[in-house]
Amino acid sequence: MSVASVVVVTYNAMPWVERALESVRGRETVVVDHGSSDGTVAFMRERFPEVSIVEEENRGLAFGWNTGISRTSGRYVLLLNADAWMHDGAVDALVAFADAHPGAAVVGPRLRNPDGTLQRSVRAFPTLWRLATEYFFLRKLGPRFNAFYAGGFDHDSVREADWVMGAVLLVRREAIEQVGPADDGFFLFSEETDWCYRFRLAGWKVLFFPGAEATHVYGASHQGRLFVEQVKGHLRFLRKHRGERYAERARLLLVVALRLRGLLFRGERGRMYRDAARALR
Repeated sequence: MSVASVVVVTYNAMPWVERALESVRGRETVVVDHGSSDGTVAFMRERFPEVSIVEEENRGLAFGWNTGISRTSGRYVLLLNADAWMHDGAVDALVAFADAHPGAAVVGPRLRNPDGTLQRSVRAFPTLWRLATEYFFLRKLGPRFNAFYAGGFDHDSVREADWVMGAVLLVRREAIEQVGPADDGFFLFSEETDWCYRFRLAGWKVLFFPGAEATHVYGASHQGRLFVEQVKGHLRFLRKHRGERYAERARLLLVVALRLRGLLFRGERGRMYRDAARALR
C-alpha cells in the first residue's frame, strides 16, 4: 500500500496536465478522463505509461474523484486538478503534517497563481450573509465583509477551516470510509464544500497547511463556461444542509445580485451574469 495515491480528473486538460502529472511522478496515480477531445488521453498514455487511465462518461468532478479513489490503495488520496501542480517536496510535507494531525480528514496546501502570487483558498461555508457580501461586492469594503473568502487571513499560518478549495486536497482514506464518498449530485463546484461539511459534522478537522505549496491555474479546468454551476452549487449545498426555505431565500438573493451584475458589466461577463440569473429563475 502506498502512503499517498493521486487522483486527477481530466476534461480537455491540455496543456497543463503534463506539469500536473510530472509533479507527482513515482506515486500511484489514477487519471479519470471525462471525454477529452483534445488529445489528452493519447498524450498521457505516451508520456506517462505508468499512470492508470480510466475513461468514463462526464458525470461531474465528484463522480470522477470517487471513481479514481476506488482504484487507489494509499492511506491518503491527493486530489489534484489537471490545471495544478505540486511544488518540490509538497506531497511529502502534506503527508507528514497529516500524520502529525490524525484528526484531520482534509489538508489543503497554500496555492499560488502561475505568477507566484497568493491564491486565496481558505473558505467559509455559504450563508445568506456571505453570499450577499460576495455577489453584491460588499467584500470590497474590507475583511469583515469577506468571511466567504476568509478576509484578513494572510495564509501564512496553520488554520482550521470550514473548507478549502478543491484544486489540491489531501484526504485521509479512513475519513472517507467513515463519512462516505463525495456527493456526485454536485456536478462542478461545491462538491468539496459539501464533503468538508460532512467531515466536520462527523468530528473530523479540515486544515490549511502553508508548509506545502502548489500552483493552480485558476479557472483553466472549466474555462469560465460553468459559472451557472457555481451558483447552482451554492443552492444545492444550502438546500441539502439548511433546508428548502433557506435555499429559496438564497435563490432570490442571487437572482437580484446577478441581474444587477448583468446591468453593471458589458460584454461576455455581463452576459454570463444574465444567463445565470435566468437559469436560477
